[in-house]
Amino acid sequence: MTQTLHIVGGGMAGSEAAWQAANMGVQVVIHEMRPKVKTFAHQTGNLGEMVCSNSFRSDDDEQNAVGLLHWEMRAANGLIMATADKHRLPAGGALAVDREPFAQTITDSLKSHPNVTICYDEITHLPEDGHWIFATGPLTSSALGQAIQSETGAEALAFFDAIAPIIYADSIDMSKAWMQSRYDKGETEEEKTAYLNCPMTKEQYEEFIDALLTAEKTEFHEGETAGYFDGCLPIEVMAERGRETLRFGPMKPVGLTNAHKPEEKAYAVVQLRRDNKLATLFNIVGFQTKMKYGAQTQVLRMIPGLQDAQFARLGGIHRNTFLNSPTLLDAQMRLKTKPNIRFAGQITGVEGYVESAAMGLLAGRMAAAEILGQDLPSVPQDSAMGALIHHITGGAEAKTFQPMNVNFGLFQPVEGLKGGRRGRKDRYKAYTDRAKTAWSEWISNFS
Repeated sequence: MTQTLHIVGGGMAGSEAAWQAANMGVQVVIHEMRPKVKTFAHQTGNLGEMVCSNSFRSDDDEQNAVGLLHWEMRAANGLIMATADKHRLPAGGALAVDREPFAQTITDSLKSHPNVTICYDEITHLPEDGHWIFATGPLTSSALGQAIQSETGAEALAFFDAIAPIIYADSIDMSKAWMQSRYDKGETEEEKTAYLNCPMTKEQYEEFIDALLTAEKTEFHEGETAGYFDGCLPIEVMAERGRETLRFGPMKPVGLTNAHKPEEKAYAVVQLRRDNKLATLFNIVGFQTKMKYGAQTQVLRMIPGLQDAQFARLGGIHRNTFLNSPTLLDAQMRLKTKPNIRFAGQITGVEGYVESAAMGLLAGRMAAAEILGQDLPSVPQDSAMGALIHHITGGAEAKTFQPMNVNFGLFQPVEGLKGGRRGRKDRYKAYTDRAKTAWSEWISNFS
């Protein structure tokens, strides 16, 4: 008997879940509230819209955990990875995409799938029956958020997520800036020159930090607290933690040579990454901000090369809601009190586009297998997918649960390997080799 799978939310997780389930032969309905109901961060009604960075981060599947996650998703015929590869932009060793055609392709692919229907409506409750995946992301609507809170009997956890500004390329002064990837990373000349760099002297850096610290910031509503995720801190918060914090973070000057003044070592460097295929837009890497709009333009124009910058989008800050998944979800990502409902994506407490899509991939396959009456082995913990789902559904400490990127710290140790920095390369290669074997075996259950 064929049963319909309903997926609420058409972001990275919802889109990937729909694709995976539909390809297994299940009828899928995607419920997306946009564009009828807007959010703070989204600009369109397209599925898979990227609202923060346009980067899926490292694509190195031998030495990087997120690159390994890319590999596993490609091996599973993932829609997000296939579309990202199609619309890839030069970004050194990272996987960055042209965000508008990326989202359009995701939308077109799902609309044209014979097993997928898209309904543009808002779901405001948790259904009592049927098969459901809620992948509503960090901007879950207030009505649905209240329904989840009522069902779980727990306060919805939240942190604040900040968005980086985007600048028009033709407003950047290239007599001061130059193109170069850190350490000239990349196999082609285009990859080796994927980033735009703006250097600062010590004096300029100190003045910039002073301006950041005194700039007008977005105020929080009464009762809200700023529990930021450490991987997405606003630059002002980083500066408040110490004047040198930015210089050892997104503004680190290492691995770069000023094309205009090769003999002069920059004290700090601001990097911008191409945001579209035409290279008409650049986003400031790691510069999420909660400064008010007027303050943003003043402070960011203090950066050499950006003194005349024109902004296609200014930065912003929004509430980011997620579940205490170790307490609320079982190993199949089902809500313990309503097992007909699964959660997927960022609302489960993973952080990042790739991690969100990966959890959507798993939820889609698990739900489809259940509908089709198939027995599915547990996701192997030695894989990147398995390490991540194990963390959010039981491996993490519930009392201190916070959003988590995939990282090798979530992996079970490989016996006999040297610890510390010197043994890291061999250790990471052992992790990825073991993960690829484990994931390939698990995926073979579907063939």
